[in-house]
Amino acid sequence: MSLKDLLSPFFVWQRAFEKPYTTIRPTLDRPGAPAYRGFHINIAETCVGCGSCHEICQNQAIDMVAVDEFVGRDGDSGLRPRFDYGRCCWCGLCVDICTAASLRMSNEYSWIADNPNEFHFTAGVDETPWQDNELGYRRAEGYHLYPPKRIEMELLPAEESVKSFDEVTLGYDIEQAKKEADRCVECGICVATCPAHMDVPDYIHSIRDGDYEKGLKLMYRTNPFPGTCGRICTRKCESVCPVGILGEPVAIRWLKRFIVDQVDKKDYKRILDEQIENSDFKVAIIGAGPGGLSAAYYLRQQGHAVTVFEEHESGGGMLRYGVPSYRLPDAELDKDIDHIISIGVDVKYNTRIGKDIQFETLLEDYDAVFMSTGLSVPSSMRIHGEDHARVLSGLQVLADVASGRDPGIGKKVAVIGGGNVAMDAARVSRRFGADVTILYRRRISEMPADEEEIHESQEEGCTLIQKAIPVEILDADSPEQVAIKWGEAEMVDDPKGGRPRPVLREDRMHTETYDCIISAIGQSSNLDYLSKELQEQMAVEWGKFTPVEYQHTTLDKVFVGGDFANRTADAISAIEDGHHAARGINRFLNPDLYINAEQQHDI
Repeated sequence: MSLKDLLSPFFVWQRAFEKPYTTIRPTLDRPGAPAYRGFHINIAETCVGCGSCHEICQNQAIDMVAVDEFVGRDGDSGLRPRFDYGRCCWCGLCVDICTAASLRMSNEYSWIADNPNEFHFTAGVDETPWQDNELGYRRAEGYHLYPPKRIEMELLPAEESVKSFDEVTLGYDIEQAKKEADRCVECGICVATCPAHMDVPDYIHSIRDGDYEKGLKLMYRTNPFPGTCGRICTRKCESVCPVGILGEPVAIRWLKRFIVDQVDKKDYKRILDEQIENSDFKVAIIGAGPGGLSAAYYLRQQGHAVTVFEEHESGGGMLRYGVPSYRLPDAELDKDIDHIISIGVDVKYNTRIGKDIQFETLLEDYDAVFMSTGLSVPSSMRIHGEDHARVLSGLQVLADVASGRDPGIGKKVAVIGGGNVAMDAARVSRRFGADVTILYRRRISEMPADEEEIHESQEEGCTLIQKAIPVEILDADSPEQVAIKWGEAEMVDDPKGGRPRPVLREDRMHTETYDCIISAIGQSSNLDYLSKELQEQMAVEWGKFTPVEYQHTTLDKVFVGGDFANRTADAISAIEDGHHAARGINRFLNPDLYINAEQQHDI
């Protein structure tokens, strides 16, 4: 042993007189670094409960639990993350993936408690001393674990699109669709918001797997118009997509279209493989629009004999006669309709209820009746002179074009309105070579039309004048023309908190002459096929039905759905009405079956 080894222990004593390096109370005297990954914080009010934190946690340290005060909010699952600090490793992936950036971490790291259950807590809901801590780990601004921008779909250039009625949106290719599908966090919030409650996460997952047949099956469980909705759906699902909080929502509508585009029409029967056992019941359906044909599809799957009565020569309703082919090609609509008919649905075209067959006859001959005739009567502008021969209905213009007739609009056109019918009428007019001016009484930001439609109408050369109120229709010098007097509006705040209302400025009036004026300010229903007594029995008010459970009316056999029975007046809501009515009609026709099932469930 060396001398150094013998003497070295004695050198330690010199440390006894130095200031110690240790801290008596380290957790109190030594705060965490500003970006330390300490205990979790959640801003519960901005969290939407998407569950992406739960899915990414590799230690299963996060559960999503219901919180009563957030249940029922649109676009919010009502769930919030509950942490198990016996499992958490503080990796921070939950913070990085959070779609709302509501989840973060404080720089607190010391927590002493006698009860181990206290280390299970719901961040942002249970009280914690670090909830308001401004220090700690945050996701870097602009950093995302998934691309925040959607994969854009190729469009026909505007200078090309106005020359024909070819479809404007060209669809995703396989690589684009898979990249867009990868942006989905599979939270399911979209399912609750979709009127048809389509299984969005699973059919998007089928794109990731390249299993388009599975995707088609999933869509047909709740929607027999997937190809149509993949083009013109109002996509309420996208409005609540959590990915859109900090970026752009997943292109759910376009992904739905992509699946349908990958499957040949001739393969539908094999893929969907509907096994139908016929029942003894007969159901009549009035209207071959999305509501009527959806009811027909799901009723036929239950084995019932279904007859659809349609006054036009083709099915689809407003999908065919109100949506131009550059948005929804007839071939794509027919792809959906043909499959519905192929399972045994009988459609009688050119048959008008009240003229070719009486409604009362349907009540006598069928076990149930479903009505879905939509809104086909143009609303009045309620101004003097609107009965002028050169004032045309937007619905009629679109129907003429869909039927191959020349709408006779001329070369200078004014369109009154701000909804999708107005945008479609304007864009159709451009395709006939007209100069088009759109007059809308409110601001562009308040237009009810789809943003895409507004943008594309302007790209195609339509002039949009906002805050323009029609006042009077006047004769022009030529009988082939018409003049309109309109005034500028001032937006006035509503003292009750509603949206601002346009007020006419009498000192800002304009008079313009056009070859025609197209009125497209709304629609109402045509219920001439129902007697006044029947309308009273079914509690019809202002041309609208208010159905009770399962779309049932107060008339025993009669169910209703579609635009004249809901507030949204769009295709996807009509589709769900038809599906919901099919459930109700099946219960109505088989009461014992459902009573027994409910009794067994109670037992």
